[in-house]
Amino acid sequence: MYYYCLIDFLALLVLLITNHDVLLKKPESTDSVTQKRYRYFLYAVIAYYFTDMLWDWLYIRSWISWLYVDTEIYFVVMAAGILLWAHFAVEYLGSRTDFSRLLTYAGRILFIYVIIVTLLNRWQPVMFWFDEQGVYQTGIAREFMFVFQVVLLLLTAIYTLSVSWHSVDRKRQRHLTIGLSGLIMMVFVAVQIFFPTYPLYAISYMLGCCLLRTFVIENEREEYRCSLEISLEREKKQLQELKNAWKLAYTDALTGVKTKLAYLEKGEQIDRQIAAGTIRELAIAVFDVNDLKRVNDTLGHDIGDAFIRKACHLICEIFKKSPVYRVGGDEFVAILENDDYENRHRLLQAFNQQIETNRCKGAVVIAVGMVEYKPDEDKSYKRIFERADLQMYQRKRALKEQAGTAELGYERT
Repeated sequence: MYYYCLIDFLALLVLLITNHDVLLKKPESTDSVTQKRYRYFLYAVIAYYFTDMLWDWLYIRSWISWLYVDTEIYFVVMAAGILLWAHFAVEYLGSRTDFSRLLTYAGRILFIYVIIVTLLNRWQPVMFWFDEQGVYQTGIAREFMFVFQVVLLLLTAIYTLSVSWHSVDRKRQRHLTIGLSGLIMMVFVAVQIFFPTYPLYAISYMLGCCLLRTFVIENEREEYRCSLEISLEREKKQLQELKNAWKLAYTDALTGVKTKLAYLEKGEQIDRQIAAGTIRELAIAVFDVNDLKRVNDTLGHDIGDAFIRKACHLICEIFKKSPVYRVGGDEFVAILENDDYENRHRLLQAFNQQIETNRCKGAVVIAVGMVEYKPDEDKSYKRIFERADLQMYQRKRALKEQAGTAELGYERT
């Protein structure tokens, strides 16, 4: 009889190895009902293996008193396994019908029946008993319990197979596997009726659990992995689209410098730094391109766009280490910090020298006004900008006075 115990032990090892991740995983609130049903079913199977191994060990030693108690637990655990199997199968199918509810109710009835009959068996041995030689004997209630299990497993398998015909692809394969597992368990349980001392029930659980793990759980995980990869790829595309949208929102399409939106956000950041007292060195340069309207009116907007690009290029060439923003059609702002702030006077001088050269050549002319942040006077970024903007307009008037009434010498290039 030691082979009986050995088969239970091997079946238990197989279950623990193949389902260790399910059994050792800490239950989470995010687990689906199906996952919980499957885990509970595995717990019942493990409990069955232990009681079955203990039964064989006690039976060999003829410890009848302990054997009797173990047999009671054996039948209760067996009924619990069938109940949990029916709940798992119905829940996995996700089909809410009167027949599916009937299957779960039948499983509960079986479980209650076994508990009641097991208790009554202590006074009237209708389920099992041990004769004077310590030989295990079975009663009519035990046979009825097994017949009940066979019928319930058969109906669950038929129901599962019928649902599978309306399923598609991998889902159909999983449903068919569940139905096949139920049929295998049913066959072994039916044979167990006639061979009560053979470990057929343990074998049925081992085969059924292996099928579930291989073709249902793993298949479902593989499908989830594929779905996750598709979702990740979709998220990558969405992230790229978001980056592109961000770039469009924060990068001026004509000049490639920062947009007014980026400029407004920078202004809000500076306001926060002023309020917190964390900013000390800051200068703002405000630029305005002269004669853009005349270029647009006389030479066309394409030439006007080229005019703006050349103006922006000139600003960026001088103020290389400062963020430059296009805040209007022909208006730009550079915010000088760090190295550019330290060299602000030299940069402003170099810029105005280049403008004088351009004015003589009839090239792009840009008026600039630059001011420094004064902690005692400037309580907001707007105040700094207004002072720089005022200086820019003064410079613009001076440039126009120098130009007089001369025509713009800008030519098509």
